[in-house]
Amino acid sequence: MNFLDAIWLIPLFPLFGAVLMFLIGRRLDPQPERSPEALEPELAEAMGEDAGQEHGHHPRFAPTRRLISWICPGTVLVSLLFSIGAVVQLAGLAEKAHQVILYTWLAGLPFHMGDGAVGRFAADLGFLLDPLSGVMILVVTFVGFFIHVYSIGYMGHETGYYRFFGYLNLFVFFMLTLVLANNYALLFVGWEGVGLCSYLLIGFYFHRKSASDAGIKAFVVNRIGDAAFILGIFMIFALTGTVRFLDVNQALHGLSAETAGFGVLSLTALLLFVGATGKSAQIPLYVWLPDAMEGPTPVSALIHAATMVTAGVYMVARSNALYSLAPETMAVVATIGALTAIFAASIAFAQNDIKRVLAYSTVSQLGYMFLAAGVGAYWVAIFHLFTHAFFKALLFLGSGSVIHAMGGEQDMRKMGGLKDKIPTTFWTMAVASLAIAGIPGFAGFFSKDEILWQAWSSPYGSKALWAVGTVTALMTAFYMWRLMYMTFWGECRADEHTKAHIHESPPVMTVPLTVLAAGSVLAGWLGVPKAWAFLPGSFHAFEHWLEPVWVAAAHEAGQGAHEAALEWALMGLSVLLAVAGILIARYLYVQRPELPDRIAEASGPLYPALLNKWYVDEIYNFLFVDGLAKGGGRVLGRFDQAIVDGGVNGAGWMTRFASAVSGWWDTWIVDGTVRLIAFAVKMISYPVRFLQTGFVQQYAAVILAGMAVALGYYLIK
Repeated sequence: MNFLDAIWLIPLFPLFGAVLMFLIGRRLDPQPERSPEALEPELAEAMGEDAGQEHGHHPRFAPTRRLISWICPGTVLVSLLFSIGAVVQLAGLAEKAHQVILYTWLAGLPFHMGDGAVGRFAADLGFLLDPLSGVMILVVTFVGFFIHVYSIGYMGHETGYYRFFGYLNLFVFFMLTLVLANNYALLFVGWEGVGLCSYLLIGFYFHRKSASDAGIKAFVVNRIGDAAFILGIFMIFALTGTVRFLDVNQALHGLSAETAGFGVLSLTALLLFVGATGKSAQIPLYVWLPDAMEGPTPVSALIHAATMVTAGVYMVARSNALYSLAPETMAVVATIGALTAIFAASIAFAQNDIKRVLAYSTVSQLGYMFLAAGVGAYWVAIFHLFTHAFFKALLFLGSGSVIHAMGGEQDMRKMGGLKDKIPTTFWTMAVASLAIAGIPGFAGFFSKDEILWQAWSSPYGSKALWAVGTVTALMTAFYMWRLMYMTFWGECRADEHTKAHIHESPPVMTVPLTVLAAGSVLAGWLGVPKAWAFLPGSFHAFEHWLEPVWVAAAHEAGQGAHEAALEWALMGLSVLLAVAGILIARYLYVQRPELPDRIAEASGPLYPALLNKWYVDEIYNFLFVDGLAKGGGRVLGRFDQAIVDGGVNGAGWMTRFASAVSGWWDTWIVDGTVRLIAFAVKMISYPVRFLQTGFVQQYAAVILAGMAVALGYYLIK
């Protein structure tokens, strides 16, 4: 089978599953949707004392619900198989790019060009498979499939089961559309689609105000970035006359880099990056992502760790030809990425909700990716995206397994001592924590080390960027192992009822954890450091695979001078810092668990600031929600009452006054003059009226009298 020509089918399989859920899902799962609080008595009655032992199908749920468990994960599995087949066939082509254009869906819309001419904006319903989109579809479908499988167990007791899987399938459709699109316009369709699905999935527990508020927050914040993104797309068209990726790259190939200042190319790249800061949660638009943890845990794993939030990184890498011509904007990208990485890591230090720690970890790791892209190492950004998908999805799913074992508890201060009670969850999360900490041999080490090396050695890098990235590596190791030690070591701090029901998750949840744990180890070996010259060259497969995607300038910018001894030294330093972070966390939370509270008390305002996320949400609420939105609304209301309504009322009074004057003038002047003239005419007409009576006989009599007078005159004479 020719999978390359069938790549347009890859997004359609999950769409088919979503449409089925929206059309007949309610019949397959007719259980009325109610809040967990309303459902809890029935769960207890039906499942008895061991309710926590079965996180799967509720006895009162319709048997047809099992069809949902087959249909929705099955469609993603088919997409995965098609993706593998297409990527394998792509690897056999001499030219690593294959387009399938079905038809033109935006055909010849008029567009005013910068020189005054009228261009035609056209966009295809077309799909592009190249090494970059190949990596992305494998990540989306592979991780997405196992998250779907995990969700069968995790969501098995929930109402709205069909709705949840329908939203998941719809998300996978839009994400695959985003990464397979051959032009910016179709990419934007997928971009907006994943935003919509994010809103639906974050607010899945719509009966909770916090969840619905989090969904709205995500939707509104992303609209800010999306507005800039679509302006960037229009500017790309104005510059190149096309929005098709391959044609845009060809048009930009002949242009010179803007080394003298901030020009049109830099502005266009900056607008695209603003869109990326919204979707990929970077300063200043990162605030929606931590609140998105209100959605079910599989949503956090799929959308907010492995796929959707990486859309901005993918878009910047896809636009490498543009960014390579805009070094000023590349500096902005690298700086924002580095600042976001260390800023979010600092907040993760003090969070007690297990999912919120992982949320800020995601923001920090995304900052690493943009740091790599900003120094021109686009392949490294995608490499970290690739490895991060495995260990961060595993961490989120592992946290869901912990929450499941703890009966819904998410506060790490009420956990502890779980490593022997849920061993599979513990060991898999330990693998992911070692990977994200950057311990050699695990996937995160390879991608993180390459980012730090490129930040040091790239012409677009700097020692300051490297220092921020290195300190962040220490912080990452500390907060992740703080999470592990608080959750799995020490005495269990849960209540007696919860302790009695702690249990390992069913295989439908633990098998995906095991698979992702394997990926968290093996994925990094596709891109070992250049300093590891003793390994065969084939181990640099990831870098070589992505080479055809980058334009020459971008590829050269990301290389940097290679000094093996220096790279070994920097690598050793980052590993020592990672180990130090783990040991510090062990000392504080295992050996001396009373110290963290003392340190928090002695830190003065620092600990409350970290606990309250540097008060960024409060500042945003003050400036934008209460200030600009509500305060601006009040100002506009007063302006409306005093100025607009005052003007309208004044104009109304003037109208009424003018009407009264006009009425008086019409009555006494115009009508008076008319009556006076009529009276004068009437008086003057009296003599005539005696003669002009209108009676013929009177006229005849006057004629006869006149004739008699005339005849008499002549007779007398």
